Amino acid sequence: MAATGIKILMIVTSQATMGTSTHPTGIWLEELTTPYYAFKDQNVEVDIASIQGGQIPVDPNSEQAEGKNPVSVERFLKDPTAIAKVKSSLKIDQLSAQSYDAIFLPGGHGTMWDLPTSQPLAKLLSSAWQQGKVLAAVCHGPVGLINVKDSSGQAVVKGRHVSAFSNTEEVAAGLDKTVPFLLEDRLRELGAIYEKAPDFQIHAVRDGNLITGQNPQSSEKVAALTLQAIADQAAH
Repeated sequence: MAATGIKILMIVTSQATMGTSTHPTGIWLEELTTPYYAFKDQNVEVDIASIQGGQIPVDPNSEQAEGKNPVSVERFLKDPTAIAKVKSSLKIDQLSAQSYDAIFLPGGHGTMWDLPTSQPLAKLLSSAWQQGKVLAAVCHGPVGLINVKDSSGQAVVKGRHVSAFSNTEEVAAGLDKTVPFLLEDRLRELGAIYEKAPDFQIHAVRDGNLITGQNPQSSEKVAALTLQAIADQAAH
């Protein structure tokens, strides 16, 4: 399916360190690159934005020596157009949800600090949801959904099936004491119906126009479900 005329906005973290420490973090590159090409290869137009705009911080653990990265990462690193987008990302408070069919939030631990505290992000995503747009997020990306409200002022995740990086995966990553809170716990507190597969296995869930994935391994599936949700809307 060539999805001509479709536009997707990817919003990533601008947080380069774990909180106030000097420990580097940022976006987990493969969670950006795999969906990016899943969309681009279907002729979808993709904009990349971040909380602050400008250069996007990449988690150094997500980028290896040439030839040792996932296929999409290798492709991205050799793609001047893609690299230009992450060197000068758009700033979210200059964007309108109206211009896009879907908004996609890749993860990386940086998201845990700046996505939940960004008022412009909460406003943009709430507006997108209330306009009937598709919202998608993977791994730690769903942290950007916690302040998103539907038209009645309820949390968008309340009563909806979602996935995200699990408590046990956070423990396995050795960062359960470092992150400001555990994402699985916070989603459950908001009334989400949280679901997961075993650690680091592919798991993505679609609940209407809300699509979420558990971990980096799930990014391709979340991208496919995002395209499916956009196609379903176009068919109505």
